[in-house]
Amino acid sequence: MDYLIEQALNGFSIGAQYALLALGLAIVFSVMGLVNFAHGEFIGVAGYAMFAMAAMGMTNPWLLVVFGVVTVVLVALVLERVAFRSVRDAPPTTGLLTAFGVGIVLQNLFLLMVSPRPKAVPALSVLNTPVDLAGFTVTALQMLEVGVTAVAIGALVWFLRATRIGLAMRAAALDFTTVRLMGMRANRVIAAAFAISGLLASIAAIFFIARRGAIDPFMGLLPVLKAFVACVLGGFGSLPGAVVGGLLLGFVEVMLIVILPDKLAGLRDASVFLIVGAILVFRPQGILGRRVELGDKTA
Repeated sequence: MDYLIEQALNGFSIGAQYALLALGLAIVFSVMGLVNFAHGEFIGVAGYAMFAMAAMGMTNPWLLVVFGVVTVVLVALVLERVAFRSVRDAPPTTGLLTAFGVGIVLQNLFLLMVSPRPKAVPALSVLNTPVDLAGFTVTALQMLEVGVTAVAIGALVWFLRATRIGLAMRAAALDFTTVRLMGMRANRVIAAAFAISGLLASIAAIFFIARRGAIDPFMGLLPVLKAFVACVLGGFGSLPGAVVGGLLLGFVEVMLIVILPDKLAGLRDASVFLIVGAILVFRPQGILGRRVELGDKTA
């Protein structure tokens, strides 16, 4: 029973990572209608930024974390201005292809400028220190994942409810044209969405890298796919749904590792997607999504 409880805590801590990534995807989608599949490459940006600074002699893990976060936010703003602003009014497929193109470009930059081989980032290994919590053995990283995610979600809720730009982002998710007619600059709203998306992705990146202890050019691909699944599971465009979907996905993943026998361990991801598919059969709009009537069809 103690083992099951420890694994359940581990599942929620991994789910917290997916929730952060899913929130970043959902924010950009709700404001701009763009599924930014380049979002996962922000993990690589954070990792290689910290690797570069560590190679230059910076060994303080907290300074490395701050540098990684700031770098990702700046890169997110640059990509919004250079890659996505010009396709803002284009069909959705154009934005989707642009996102894929940006992701491929970033991956190849990592390959050409650093190495195709994994690179160690040992400075964050201090976060894996075991901690005794009410008789259960967890790591400082697991506690940070849950705690920081809770704080980040709370701060985001406050930002969206208490600031002018946050209120504009909420309104833009419903009717962007009206927001612009009321005097709010579209560029500022979308740039804020990308900056928040980059911030959330950078926090998740710290946790991913601390767990793995190394980075490689393609490490962001699988997490962003799972974050996308979390968004769909929770209800695409719903910020609370992204959080619920991420936490549920992480919990189910870890519980399947515990439940499935060793011979079927390779079927973990397939089993996860099977469960997600079953949920969507009965609730196609997602757990917290809303049904939208489209003529005589329901979507």
